[in-house]
This record gives sequence, C-alpha cells and structure tokens, in this order.
Amino acid sequence: MRIRFKPWARPELEASEFYRDNPEELKGKWIQEFKNKENPIHLELGCGKGQFISQIAFQNPEINYIAIDLVDAMLGLAKRTVEQTYNEANKKIDNVLLTRFDIERIELILSKEDNIKRIYINFCNPWPKGKHRKKRLTHTRQLEKYKKFLANDAEIYFKTDDDDLFRASLGYFEEAGFEIINKTYDLHSEPIWENNIETEHEKMFSEQGIKIKALIAKIKKLNEQRSLDKNEEKKSIIYIKYRWTF
Repeated sequence: MRIRFKPWARPELEASEFYRDNPEELKGKWIQEFKNKENPIHLELGCGKGQFISQIAFQNPEINYIAIDLVDAMLGLAKRTVEQTYNEANKKIDNVLLTRFDIERIELILSKEDNIKRIYINFCNPWPKGKHRKKRLTHTRQLEKYKKFLANDAEIYFKTDDDDLFRASLGYFEEAGFEIINKTYDLHSEPIWENNIETEHEKMFSEQGIKIKALIAKIKKLNEQRSLDKNEEKKSIIYIKYRWTF
C-alpha cells in the first residue's frame, strides 16, 4: 500500500511509549519491554494503519503483541489507531509494541529466546512477477527465517485476497516444514477461527465481492519432520534403483 509522507509520524513515534526504534538491540529480550512478562508474544508482520493490531491487542490483554512495518507514515497511523482504541475505553496501552524494520531481515531482531507463539500475515504484497516472488512474506525463504524465532508449538495465521499467492503459499508452507492445520477459500462463509478481525484491505476486497482466503499453519514436530525426510530419502533411493534397471 502506498501512502503519502507524513511529517508528523516520525516525531510522534519517537515520543511514543509503545514504539521501539532499536529493534536489533532487543533481539532475544523483547519480553522485558512488556509490563506483563508472563504473557506470550504474538507478532504481526506488516501492520499497515493498525486496524488489526489495535483491535486484537485490545481484545486480548493476556497476550503481548509486536507489530512491524517499514514505513513511518504507516506506523504513525497505526500508533494513532491503537491510541484511539485504548483511550476510548480509558485503558492503558501495555501489551502492544510498534517497531520499524525490514521484514526480509527479520531474523536480525528476533531469536528463539523471544519464543514467538503466533505470527499474523494479513494481505501482504502478492509480488506476482516471477523474479519478485522470493519477496513474498509466505515464501519458503521467509518461512525458514521465522522458524529461527518461533516457539515449537507456534502457529502462523495468514489471510489474502490473492488466489495465486494463496495456492503458492500452500506449497511454501509444506516445503518449509509446516503443516496446514486448517484452510478456507472463503473465510467469511467458512470461518476457521473465532472473532475474525477485518483489516482495511479485507473490508475493501469483501465489498468488491472477492473471497478471502485463509489458513493456519503449524511447525511440524521434529520427529514427524525426520520421518518425512526419511520417507523422501527412501523414495529417492528406490527411484534411483529403478532408473538403473533400465
């Protein structure tokens, strides 16, 4: 999403108590930035104007949230959206942190010590051109990076309007060692989670009659992954032997 430069965004972010301008210094120590240090951490990649993160964080005070975007203007709007949501209820903002960083290099700001329990990827750029597909937030290359900081039982929640991206992502998750535990090609008619929070894009696409695709993926257990790898290895050996008989 393109957005105009907003000169007020950077000063407001720097003055905000729930914005962090030094994410690389917090790698492995994010939990120390939250009031409730026993709460799990969930992560939104590409928070946009903050409609999703403001609502989900407000509705789930028992969970800590980190929301990442690359553009100051977006983060500035997200900050204001979070503030409005919490201020209207006269509630202190103590379970949300915003930060600016390039998601393609996310492994530089998060580690296994951060124990991220869930990732939300909502309507990311589909990057339709072949040479750009590695930039997709659900591409195998990115998923391998997420595994470096996800908890063993972590999940990824993914929503998109783009048919090609969704079909490709099913393959990306499988290739990266994730299990698709639920999926739908029409989230609003066949919900796969409770209390779906609509993003700005989701509302726009739905009004245009475009069905929302969604999935929940989970990292396969180590034993399951080893078993799959062994099966693939056996198949390769059998195939090689078969080829040599001709």
